[in-house]
Amino acid sequence: MNLPTILNKKNFSVPVIAAPLFIISNPDLVIAQCKAGVLGSFPALNARPQELLDDWLAQITEELETFKAKNPNVPVAPFAVNQIVHRSNDSRLDKDMEMCIKYKVPVVITSLGARPEVNDAIHSYGGIVLHDVINNRFAHKAIEKGADGLVAVAAGAGGHAGVTSPFALIQEIREWFKGPLALSGSIATGNAVLAAQAAGADFGYIGSAFIATKEANANDGYKNAITQYAADDIVYTNLITGVHGNYLKPSLASAGFDPDNLPTSDPSKMDFGPEGMEKKKAWKDIWGCGQGISAIKDVLSTEGLVNRLKKEYEEARDKIINTAA
Repeated sequence: MNLPTILNKKNFSVPVIAAPLFIISNPDLVIAQCKAGVLGSFPALNARPQELLDDWLAQITEELETFKAKNPNVPVAPFAVNQIVHRSNDSRLDKDMEMCIKYKVPVVITSLGARPEVNDAIHSYGGIVLHDVINNRFAHKAIEKGADGLVAVAAGAGGHAGVTSPFALIQEIREWFKGPLALSGSIATGNAVLAAQAAGADFGYIGSAFIATKEANANDGYKNAITQYAADDIVYTNLITGVHGNYLKPSLASAGFDPDNLPTSDPSKMDFGPEGMEKKKAWKDIWGCGQGISAIKDVLSTEGLVNRLKKEYEEARDKIINTAA
């Protein structure tokens, strides 16, 4: 597969991209992820008010550069900013993109639409774009509009997710696309990361496991819930944002909903602009997560989690090699 220099495997301790988590991903988490050797990321919309994004990017950039200078032999992964490119976010997107250009953010993960002008802006300073897709049709559109790579968001992923089997989705994309490809969907162990690569992806894309880390900006109830529930405790609904995603049933019940009889939301009324995000504060206690959470048993430091993933990945790889031999 063809990987750009930014995604060179020598910068990773394990081939993992940490998903940008709404509200939860913050500079401390991103810095810890990158120092541990996985690509850390956060949604630009987590920096509120918007002016805070400048501070966040300065902190992340400076701390990682200092760490790399002091630890030249330690793999330090790049970081990414997630941009919602849906038209309802236009008022914030332009300002957020100015900050990405100012700090030359190495990777930008775009979601909910593919826009050539955004991709061109990122390419202007040498950055790369990975675009979220839930099916092969959207994958074609993203690459046609200038994305460098793809995040295949398959069935079982936390938050906004598709319904296609990861095996089918990766197979369809790899029939025509040879560039960077990450797989999202119930990946919470090193074994699953290796399986993603065996299916044809370059990276495992992990979100829910990082919710249950000490650096994550999630309350203790949310973190503990990740360690206590399993796939049967998750419901797929578009109620929260207008886009279908996976959420913990107990959190919906606590908010007064019947998880087995949820109303549907009107997708045409999606609003990811500042006003829309403020309205969504009402949903802050409804918890998104993927179907792989049964593998998450403890709240760990980010370094501890990555070390576990690395150990599992290497053990699974060695087992496959020995079995083949």
